[in-house]
Amino acid sequence: MEAYNLKQTLLLLIAVFCFASAALAQSTPSALANLPDADTLVYISPQRILNDAVPKAVPAADVAKMQAAFADIKRGIGVDPSTIEYIVLAVRFHKPAADLSFVAPDVMAVIGGDFSSESLFSLAQMTFQDKLRLEKLGSRTIGLLTIDPIAAEAAKNPVLKPFTEIGAVALTPNSLAIGNLRYLKSAIEAADGAGRIKPETLQSLLRDPNVLMAATGAPLASFARSFGMMGTETTSRDSRCDTNFGNFYAAVTMSGANYSLRGAMAADNPDTARIIANLLSGLMKTDISAIPDKTAQTILQSLKLTARESEVVIEADIPAQMIADLVREQTKPKDAAAPATSKKPAPRPARRTKRRN
Repeated sequence: MEAYNLKQTLLLLIAVFCFASAALAQSTPSALANLPDADTLVYISPQRILNDAVPKAVPAADVAKMQAAFADIKRGIGVDPSTIEYIVLAVRFHKPAADLSFVAPDVMAVIGGDFSSESLFSLAQMTFQDKLRLEKLGSRTIGLLTIDPIAAEAAKNPVLKPFTEIGAVALTPNSLAIGNLRYLKSAIEAADGAGRIKPETLQSLLRDPNVLMAATGAPLASFARSFGMMGTETTSRDSRCDTNFGNFYAAVTMSGANYSLRGAMAADNPDTARIIANLLSGLMKTDISAIPDKTAQTILQSLKLTARESEVVIEADIPAQMIADLVREQTKPKDAAAPATSKKPAPRPARRTKRRN
């Protein structure tokens, strides 16, 4: 009977572990689904990078120093960088204004993890005090700080006006958003269920939910929107730029003892994909040979560019040890002691001979 109970207990523990792992893998995509719409996204997982990737590329002594520094940071502001689950950088482009002036894109960073966003916001209030301007939107408070150098430039260049103030807001109990005011307001509305990011954008960003970092974007569509090809803020125009050309995806993951790079760019049709792949491959061969570092050359030579249907695909599997060797070589302190140089003996003064009378 005891053996049977032990077996049941083990099965239960395995089931709980699998359920917890699945829930953790799904937590990040569900959190990002509450963000506002974006044209370009960059996703970074500090937790995986610092806990999984860095120890394989950095000497143990340096890892120990890094962990001690993280402990000091946590004591100071209550956040351990190694417990930050994600950092997302988002960019959103706009149509031109009614007077056909260019409208600067919105930029925002969202940080989520094992910390209290309200505590961080309170710490910012205490740090900046009267310099921080508060603005309420529903139940949330946005803290805005004027960036004086940008404000001075904005007086001469109105395009910079949206960035004269940088704000922060606690979106959820464990996520904080930092960016310009218009995007922060959209983030609050999205957190409440309005104007959320397109599911296909997230699907492109997180094709592999275990990435260390990833990026996705639609540069051609962003250009078309920013320069009036889709109309202005007051006058709509049917788009004649329906191609996915230029839409891209790139990600870095850990696969056993290797770092894996995977990326793709839409090329509209198979012929264009082959042309671009051949062109880039030729340019890479020329540029790689000009790099003096042999390890860096080997890493770049492992990149494979191919055309697959209507996409240009880039792939590489790089041994973690090779990255560790490159990091060690680049961070190795240079010998301060200059090699001894042989000094020529000082010439003897010429002996003066006395003339005999």
